[in-house]
Amino acid sequence: MEHHPAAAWLAEAASAADRQGGPGMLRYVLLVMIVGCVLTAWFLLRGYRRKDD
Repeated sequence: MEHHPAAAWLAEAASAADRQGGPGMLRYVLLVMIVGCVLTAWFLLRGYRRKDD
């Protein structure tokens, strides 16, 4: 394994970040996470509903 100077490693990490999805992708990921949390909470909490018929 080679030793890379910190500056070269940082430049390589920055260029890799540029190749990833943009801010739009982050919005989609956050939206999916929020919807998933809401659906999970609904699924888990629906079992606690009381039947007061």
